[in-house]
Amino acid sequence: MPKRKLQGKVVSTAMQKTVVVEVETVKENPIYKKKYRTHKKYKAHVENGNCQTGDIVTIEECAPISKDKRWRILEKESEEK
Repeated sequence: MPKRKLQGKVVSTAMQKTVVVEVETVKENPIYKKKYRTHKKYKAHVENGNCQTGDIVTIEECAPISKDKRWRILEKESEEK
């Protein structure tokens, strides 16, 4: 079974080897067809501290690393301007 991959923005780097990534999705109301944005935050494991706040990253599901960490940084695309 393939692992889920999500793209989001790093919003916190305060912890060691952990970053908080905020993923934005666009949903649509089934009746009124109005589109709206939702945000969800994921804690992701990063082995070397090369991520900074504002970076756009891809995260991938993995085996549980800690109580809250079930994702790891796959690649860093760019920095938001």
